[in-house]
Amino acid sequence: MGLYFKDNFFNSGETSVMNEAGEIVGTVDLKSSFGSSLDVYDETGMKVYSGSFRFFSNKWEVCDRNEYELGVLRMRMSFFSKKYEYDAGERGIYEITSPAFSKEYEIQGEGGRCVATFHRVSGWLQSGAYHLKNDSHHLDDWELIAVVMGVHAIQKRVNSSGSSAST
Repeated sequence: MGLYFKDNFFNSGETSVMNEAGEIVGTVDLKSSFGSSLDVYDETGMKVYSGSFRFFSNKWEVCDRNEYELGVLRMRMSFFSKKYEYDAGERGIYEITSPAFSKEYEIQGEGGRCVATFHRVSGWLQSGAYHLKNDSHHLDDWELIAVVMGVHAIQKRVNSSGSSAST
C-alpha cells in the first residue's frame, strides 16, 4: 500500500495524506509560508511527527509528538545523483538516493536493502506531490512522510540559494 501527500504552492496550510484508494488518512500541516517546519497528523487527527530545519543549518530534524528528536536528514555531496542520509539513531542510518534527473528515490537501510521508495508525481509548475511505498520495519509511514518532506524542503532551499546567487 502507498500514500500520497504534497506541499502547497505557498508552503503553508494543511494538505491531505491519501491512500491509494483516494481516502484521506491523515494530514500534513505546513505551518508557515515564512519557514519550512511541518507537523504530520494520523487518521485520528493526532500529531505524530514534526519536521524542521535546525537553527542556521541545512539539516532537517524529525521529532516525535513530544518533540523528541528521532532522526536527522542531511544532503550528501554527489555529482551524478541526489543523495541524502537519514540518521535514525539506534534504528540505523538510511541512504536516500535518486539518479541525477530522476523523480524516483530509493531509501536503503544498512546493508543496501531497499526499505522504501518514493517518487514525485506532480507536474511542472505544481507544488511537490509524492507517492510513498514503505516496507521498513523500523520507520513508519508517518515518519517517512516527514523525511520525504524534508528532502523536498532541502531541495527547495538549495534551488532557492542557487537561483538567488545567479541574479
